[in-house]
This record gives sequence, structure tokens and C-alpha cells, in this order.
Amino acid sequence: MDLQLILALVAGIVTIVVIVLATRLDAFIALLLAAVVTGIVAGQDLLSIIDSITTGFGDTLASIGIVIGLGVGIGKILEVSGAADSLARAFLRIFGKGREPWAMGTVGSLVSIPVFCDSGYVIMNPLARSIARVKRGGYVTLALALGCGMTLTHHMVPPTPGPLAATGILGADIGSVILAGLVFTACLLPVVVIYARWIGPKLEPVLNKAVKHDVYGSVTTASADAHSAGSATASEGSAGSSRGGVDTLTGSDWNTAGTADNTDTGTSDADDGTTSAKKPGAFLGFLPLIVPLLLIVANTVSTAIDKNAQGELAGDAYEPSSWVAPLAFLGNPVVALIIGLVLAVYTLLPHRTKNNTVQSWLADGAASAGLILLITGAGGSFGLVLRESGVGDALAEAIASISLPALLVPFLIASLVRLAQGSGTVAMITAASVTAPLIAPLGLSPLVAVMACTAGSMVFSYFNDSYFWVVTRFTGLDGINAIKGWSGITTAVWICSLPLLFVLDLIV
Repeated sequence: MDLQLILALVAGIVTIVVIVLATRLDAFIALLLAAVVTGIVAGQDLLSIIDSITTGFGDTLASIGIVIGLGVGIGKILEVSGAADSLARAFLRIFGKGREPWAMGTVGSLVSIPVFCDSGYVIMNPLARSIARVKRGGYVTLALALGCGMTLTHHMVPPTPGPLAATGILGADIGSVILAGLVFTACLLPVVVIYARWIGPKLEPVLNKAVKHDVYGSVTTASADAHSAGSATASEGSAGSSRGGVDTLTGSDWNTAGTADNTDTGTSDADDGTTSAKKPGAFLGFLPLIVPLLLIVANTVSTAIDKNAQGELAGDAYEPSSWVAPLAFLGNPVVALIIGLVLAVYTLLPHRTKNNTVQSWLADGAASAGLILLITGAGGSFGLVLRESGVGDALAEAIASISLPALLVPFLIASLVRLAQGSGTVAMITAASVTAPLIAPLGLSPLVAVMACTAGSMVFSYFNDSYFWVVTRFTGLDGINAIKGWSGITTAVWICSLPLLFVLDLIV
């Protein structure tokens, strides 16, 4: 492998780590500077580096930017209306106390089968916040379980693009891949929950202050810290009892909005019982979340059926049939979330709520998304520079030339490409493309090869992965704590997938 490309990768990563941990600059600037450093060390043309940065930024925000903006708007309305709290209490009743991380991991894995994990996380994160608010703690545990539950199915279960493309490239049966992906997900979900429960309480005290305030409110911040320090039993025991004020249930937004706004929305600061009587029920609270998800699912399923009927399941050229086009429009994440936001505003807030009050809440939500958008876009810039500099391809070729057990070839190629450029989808497709000519000589089952590509692509999500920034910024983890939480949990499932691959190889 070209030593220059290795140095380029190392230089980029070191740049990010040093700037984030040792300077006054934030992750947005760190990622942009890392992209420049990586491109220069790799020998990329200077103007080409700038083009990669702007293209990567634009392409990333084109796919997720509007979704994040709409998603935080829905979350804000769920929060200030009290619907999120009602929804959280309903989930607590259904799954039972102490099982909330299982609930989040399971919900995340189901949602992410038809929905991109970036979009799904933005949609479902308000639920994790609401449950944490009712419990007075445990937000990091819930947020990590939700995010990594989504990672499992996003990487392993078609019809998400990565496993679907790998299936087509390697000639595996798509039904078998779906079944194997679901089995792998079920086996790895306990790893997600165990890791989240282990690391969550350690990271809860170091939550970003702004996120902590958004999740718990000013009154409950101390309670949340006490919960993470070992008072889980007391906190859970008080989840269903009176909190001595509305702030402990819905955060500080009702109070910061002012007394007049509270009157407009039909709420009062009197007590928990009075507030609960005025809040929308769990069913109404679920509508702005479930309707967009169902529309996206309908789009995904109808498109898959249509592609299969046209015999173009793995093809690049695809024109949707006339019956699919309306579903594809309504099920586009942007359109679906616009519908969800409209539902939230007009079903969850009383009619007498003033227009400028609602608009100020939406503006607050948009403001909170600003830095997330910048950092996510910059992560896309860094990833594209790494791809166009040739680091990923060079790593793939190097590992393919080493004598290894057959199933480790696609697994390690996917892992190294993921580390090099951040995109799990690109890692799967690259690994599948390199492995495809080796299937027959290695005597490797196409099914095992596909699962090796998908499992390998989960390794150590970090700075060059846009989903890393979505999860860590919404979760409120910065610097080394983000690596301990999110990079650690993705690496845990990556390691634990290896025994499953060997078992699958023995079976097939």
C-alpha cells in the first residue's frame, strides 16, 4: 500500500483529535481543516480538495439537512405540547420499568429497516428524551441504544442501500440475506443494550450542558446527575409519582415561554395532575412520528416490489412505475417529515395557541439544529476527500492480497474502508466489489460474503462518519466522551459479529 496514503489518513485523524481536544476551535472547523490536510498529504490537487469539500458538504446536507431541520421541529412541538411526555409514559407502561434501553434498541432496529438511520434517529430521538425526562436520568443509555439498534438493521437488513447493493454484487439470495440480517440483529441487540447500560451512567454527568437542559430542564438537572451516580431505583420509583411541578415533566420550555404562553396552550404550572389533564394523549403524540415512518416504509416497500417486478433489483437505472410515483413522493423523508410537522402543530397544540408563540418554538428548534447541520456537512466533506484521495481503494487492495480465512477477506476490507472514509454503505459496496471475483477461488458462500461485508462496515464509527455527528450531537457527547460512547458501542457489535459469521459459515 502507498505509504503516502497511510500518512494522509493518519494526518487527517490527528488533525481532528488535536483541534477538538486541545484548541478553542470546534468540530466543524476541525473536520474542514482535516479534509484540507488529508488532501494535501495525499497529493490531491489543491483546487480539487476545495471542490471535494464543498461537494461533500452539499451532498451530505442534501440527504439529511432538511430532515434534521424538520425533525427537530417535530421534537420541539412534541416537547412543549406535553405529548412527548404522554408518549414516554405509555412506553414505560408497555415495556415496564428497567427495560427502557431494550425498548429503544428494539424500536430503533425496526424503524431503521425501511428508514435511513440518520432520518430515523432524528424522528425517534424525542421519544428517548421524553422517557429520560420522566425517569429523571438515563438519557445517554437510551440514546446510544436507539442509535446502535438502528445501525444494526441499517447495515445488515435490505432494503437499505448497502446490504442491498452487496447482495446484488455478490449474487446472494435477497431473502436469505434478510433472514440472516434479522438473526444477526437479534443476536447483537443484547450487546447494544449491555454496552449502553455500562457506558451510559459513566457519560451522563459529562453531558453537554445545553443538551442536558433541553432533556431534563433546569429543575431536573441535579436529579439526572444523581440518577447517573447510582440512584436509579429512587428515580424510577418516582417516575409515576408527583414531581412537584410541571418543569420536571416537560423541561423548562413551558416556563421560559412565559405565563401568557402557558395560558395560550392550555397549560398551568399548578401541579402534575393539572398539566397531565391538559396534555395530548399518547395516540395523538404518536401520530407525528408514525405517519412519516409509515409513508417512508410504503415508499421503500413499493419501490422494492416495483424494482423486483422490473428485474432491476440491483441495477442503477430505474424508473418507477406510475403506481409507485405517488408513494415515492409522499414517502420521501423530506415530504413525510413536512407532513409530520404539520400534524404536530395542528393536532398537538390547542387552537388558541398564538401563531408567534408556535413560530418562536420552531425557531428555537431550528437554532438548536444549526451546529448539528454544520458538523454533519463537514463530516461529509472529510469523507469525500478521503474517498477521492484513493485511501479507501488502497486499503481494500492491500488486505485482499493477504492470505486470510476466506470470510475475513470481505470483513476486513469493509472494516478498513469504513475506517478510511466513514461511509458504511461505501465500505460494503467496495468490499463486495473487491470480493466478488474471489468468491469461487476462496470457496466462499455469497451469503456469508454479504454478511461479512455488512458486519465489517460497522466498525468504530468516528469523525468521518456523518451518523457519528448526528448521534453524538443529539446525545450531547463531545470529544473523547463521544468516542467512548458511540465509537465504542459500534466497535462492540463489530467484534461480536465475528463469531456469528463463523457459525454462519459452518451452517451454509
